[in-house]
Amino acid sequence: MNPVRTATVLTHRRPSETRPAIEALVGLARKAGVVLYVDPEETRKHRLEHGEGLEVDVEGRIEADLCFAFGGDGTILTALRRYAGTGVPVFAVNYGEIGFLATVDRETAMDGIKEAFAGNFEVLALPGISLSGEAGEWLAINDVSMHRQPGNRVADLAYAVGADEIGRVRCDGLAVATPAGSTGYNLANGGPVMAWGVAGFVVSFIAPHSLTARALVVAPTDVLTVHNRSREESVDVTVDGRPVCTLPPDEEIEARFVDGQGHLAQVAGANFYHRLREKFGRLSSMR
Repeated sequence: MNPVRTATVLTHRRPSETRPAIEALVGLARKAGVVLYVDPEETRKHRLEHGEGLEVDVEGRIEADLCFAFGGDGTILTALRRYAGTGVPVFAVNYGEIGFLATVDRETAMDGIKEAFAGNFEVLALPGISLSGEAGEWLAINDVSMHRQPGNRVADLAYAVGADEIGRVRCDGLAVATPAGSTGYNLANGGPVMAWGVAGFVVSFIAPHSLTARALVVAPTDVLTVHNRSREESVDVTVDGRPVCTLPPDEEIEARFVDGQGHLAQVAGANFYHRLREKFGRLSSMR
């Protein structure tokens, strides 16, 4: 990659944790001759003021060479969605728990930022899931999940690929995950882990009331339709963990694989299997 000349930054909702990193980022940007553009929310959050190499209160999506994300996977996913389809890489520093999508951990943040400004990183393109229904359209980088509403009866969901209905399951819900998102809700459901680079997405069930419900890997050109077969109960729909709509009884929603949406910065030598060992191996060893 070429050296970075413009950058922006998103941080999680606990500014006291990331403010020292923001101050360091501003200083390193000035030394590297990089102009840092910051939106109004981040400006207020970190009490930033206009200065050399720092433009604050910038409205709208900021066109930059690189977006830094300081936070957990939720913050990283927000940055990936914001710059979906633009080719702008997201260089993520883990300030969360697992940080499976993070480029570097907070302990190596300063060295990572210097390497980022020098353009010493690779870019991995990540697919997304395009979700559409009566209530609107959304893009997921990790997963889409549908849940029965608290206090209501179990969901009654039918799912089809193309014109072919595959099955109908009474369950607490289901998850539709990209390869990047397959280590999240899908993994907790007992679904398969899909390596980054695999084309396709996986459907898995949340607490199915069935002995035959199994996860299904869907081909990238196929369209998945989920139909709420309940006569009375709506289900909640979330995209990357954010509530987006409800699916009323007898309505359906479609999910499509969309290639090359998010762009994630990676340091040299990092890959999916390295992340899998480091993040989930570490959790196992802590028990």
